[in-house]
Amino acid sequence: MVDQFSPLVRRITAPNGNAMTGPGTNTYLLGREQIAVLDPGPIEDSHIEAIIAAGEGKIRWVVVTHTHKDHSPLAAILAEKTGAELIGSVMENPDAFQDETFKIPANIKHGDRFVTDEFTLEAIHTPGHVGNHFCYFLHEDQLLFSGDHIMDGSTVVILPPSGDMKDYLDSLALLKQYDVKGIAPGHGNLIGEPAKVIDGLIRHRTMREQKVVSGMEKLGESSLLGLLSTVYDDVDKSLFFFARFSLWAHLLKLERDGRAERTSRNEEFDQECWQLIV
Repeated sequence: MVDQFSPLVRRITAPNGNAMTGPGTNTYLLGREQIAVLDPGPIEDSHIEAIIAAGEGKIRWVVVTHTHKDHSPLAAILAEKTGAELIGSVMENPDAFQDETFKIPANIKHGDRFVTDEFTLEAIHTPGHVGNHFCYFLHEDQLLFSGDHIMDGSTVVILPPSGDMKDYLDSLALLKQYDVKGIAPGHGNLIGEPAKVIDGLIRHRTMREQKVVSGMEKLGESSLLGLLSTVYDDVDKSLFFFARFSLWAHLLKLERDGRAERTSRNEEFDQECWQLIV
């Protein structure tokens, strides 16, 4: 199904819905005469067919917000089938979550603009969820394509070591400098009132950090895994696997801020012990 949002923007949702991706990964088609496909998504035959059919032979660029496996694996295949140019950023030291099939001669840079007769798309470097994450701002519609930086109905997982909580918060503050009227997320529905949403996300992360501090005050020296159920007592335990990473990101931020320290190290990050610095 193709959803038309404006004369310039269409959406096709990939059939990969689950607890982490919501209804599935949103793929956006920008333009009508020369089309940019943004976040082509995972390799699913029906999704490939839907994108190519909607593109009508006019796909010129394939753009990715980041190279996680629910966003970019289809990019190389789509480029091969259409001759489109790949645009995005590749991590220098990829982790297990990265799609290593995405290869480009040079990374996109913050502030780069893609200008066609129909639209101008600006790249905004927004590290946080992961270090190579970019949002894209469509000037004509004042629409922000947020990838996994801002999601509909849930907060995103921060994935250290490339993901970074301070970077995430700084990136949210950066987005407030743009005249955004709406947010098109990588998962879920279009989001209105961007400034209010961004402020809410900053407030949520600040409150979560305070829960980390309160948990450490209560438990004393503790492993990350030991802190998990206290800090995320409002989250379904089925999500704890990914919540561990965001908790790790909070602890690393507290360490950087001089408020917490690791008291033991372990090959498994969730077994490392931490305590507050008093």
